[in-house]
Amino acid sequence: MSELYMMVTIIDRKMTKKFIHFYKEQGLEVSFVTLGMGTAASDILDYFGLDGAERSVLFHVVSGETWKLVKQELQKKMKIDIPGIGIAFTIPLSSMGGKKALNFLNNGMNFVKGEESVLKDTNYELIIAIANQGYTEMVMDAAREVNAAGGTTIHARGTGTEKAEKFLGVTLAEEKEMVFIVAKSRLKSEIMRAIIDKAGLGTKAGAVVFSLPVTETAGMRLMEEAVTVP
Repeated sequence: MSELYMMVTIIDRKMTKKFIHFYKEQGLEVSFVTLGMGTAASDILDYFGLDGAERSVLFHVVSGETWKLVKQELQKKMKIDIPGIGIAFTIPLSSMGGKKALNFLNNGMNFVKGEESVLKDTNYELIIAIANQGYTEMVMDAAREVNAAGGTTIHARGTGTEKAEKFLGVTLAEEKEMVFIVAKSRLKSEIMRAIIDKAGLGTKAGAVVFSLPVTETAGMRLMEEAVTVP
């Protein structure tokens, strides 16, 4: 299996350091951590042994083979199947903004490039740009120049920044912002290229970019009309 995935881990915030340490032991030193809040109904929370406590959400880029190994260790070492520990899942990546970014995000692990997307014929893509804090407008200005409609920003903290100089040739700040942009698939490459050129590693934004396939959307009608008007 040669596909790349975004691995998402949702855990109680008190366990953040423990999970970050665990992932580093698995060779996943580059992660992005943001905060969340549990909102499930009480009967669901009771079923999973959870409560409405604050959560941490961890993002890692993994290959299919790495995920299989990490999943086994999550079950064996972190006991993630026990109610109350947390959940982890993967989402297929459809493209990555450059080889340097790929090597940084997967910590230089061996990876044989497969086909561009695990999911075929998707009409939309979720473009994710991870930039230095305070420079999201630089990212969005670049995206808007090539018809991106808008984006959503969340604050995150990065780990593994000591790896940045090795793989990227630059030093990165730990404080990050993640910009989420939903765009038509045919515009994806142009938007990603604009971000790389105008807000990428050679700029103060220092953004790395990748995309995830989107299978279905709602609320995008006006965007569709805007990009189809001659």
